Amino acid sequence: MSVVAVVGGQWGDEGKGKVIDLLAERADFVIRSQGGDNAGHTVVNPMGEFALHLVPCGVFNPDSTCIIAPGVALNPAILLEEMDRLEQHGVSTRRLLLSDRTQVVMPYHLLLDRAFENHRADDPIGTTLRGIGPAYADKAARVGLRLGDLRNAATWEAKVQTAVERANRLLVAFGSGQRCDADEVVHDYRRHAERLQPMICDTAPVVAAAVARNAAILLEGAQGTLLDLDHGNYPYVTASSCTVAGLLQGAGIPPRAFSRAIGVYKAYSTRVGSGPLPTELLDATGDYIRERAHEFGATTGRARRVGWFDSVVSRYTIALNGFDAAALMRIDMLDELDSVKLCTAYELDGERLDLPPSNLDLHSRCKPVYEELPGWRESTRGATRFEDLPPAAISFVQRVEALLAVPVHLIGLGPERSEGIVRQPLWPSPTS
Repeated sequence: MSVVAVVGGQWGDEGKGKVIDLLAERADFVIRSQGGDNAGHTVVNPMGEFALHLVPCGVFNPDSTCIIAPGVALNPAILLEEMDRLEQHGVSTRRLLLSDRTQVVMPYHLLLDRAFENHRADDPIGTTLRGIGPAYADKAARVGLRLGDLRNAATWEAKVQTAVERANRLLVAFGSGQRCDADEVVHDYRRHAERLQPMICDTAPVVAAAVARNAAILLEGAQGTLLDLDHGNYPYVTASSCTVAGLLQGAGIPPRAFSRAIGVYKAYSTRVGSGPLPTELLDATGDYIRERAHEFGATTGRARRVGWFDSVVSRYTIALNGFDAAALMRIDMLDELDSVKLCTAYELDGERLDLPPSNLDLHSRCKPVYEELPGWRESTRGATRFEDLPPAAISFVQRVEALLAVPVHLIGLGPERSEGIVRQPLWPSPTS
């Protein structure tokens, strides 16, 4: 049928889970391509409310095959806990496949994550402390362990002993008093391997066959584009590639097979951790939106920083990903405001910028140029057609479309799968 990617266009937490859950109803395969349990999708559907960190959102479609691909950093303990919770709520995980090329997050990665952040005490990245960065660092250094290694008990112990010795030396170097015990790791991960063994396989032939028969494949983005390791606000970024290209790479899908990219944006901006947020609201309006929208991380519980919608960084992520359409989420969180603002440009030393500077020092000096629009002061919840929205809300969406030069195909108006307006089909037609 097609290959569709859903990618966050901001700093994450845009509402991708809802969009992916909606698209997964028609997907043959849903593939998680990057990141680890440092990401979280909140999904609300007829089966209940779920916070997913590793299992792809296609798990709610009994006809979808879910794949955790080579680009992911996977903590087996977290995966098994998540699978158990799903099963307890009647959600089957029997159609889940794990690539044997997937990197394994080890206990020492969590210790190193904390040690590295403590070492940067005056300028922390603000990581989730889930060990994802150190796991990807080991991958790049070619000393990481992969899921396929778990299947060979004889070599696994030797590899773990070597890895733990290396990690403990690093912990000493970074002044940490914590150490990892190799025997405990071997014992615990053997137990994980017993349960995961049936799901671990070479997923490359499965994906290639799905592409060859033109199956409906959904690529599930984990974090937002502005957290991308190469193209985000470095160094305040995640450790993987969050773009459409990163998802294709992580899943092992050739670019020529790709059909459509959907960028997910919130009607305002949020960010967890350090780094630039040019439109940040450090006032009562920011506090109001945070509390009304319950802007607290699904993974960490940390309060998110809040700001107005930023079309400057949004244009950048559209150009970078080549989004064909946008999903504009949570405009209902603005329902009670007297007015809303859109950042249309930045001003830097008297010069107008339509795209953000790559240099963070310059970025911090940019002043947002705002356009103020009237609020609609009435509920948008329950609307099923675009024309049913309050006129001021319609104007807001149309102004966002004009600023981004990308059509808004989906408008999110609540957490439930059914709450929203689909203006155009999200899956491309067979002839498109």
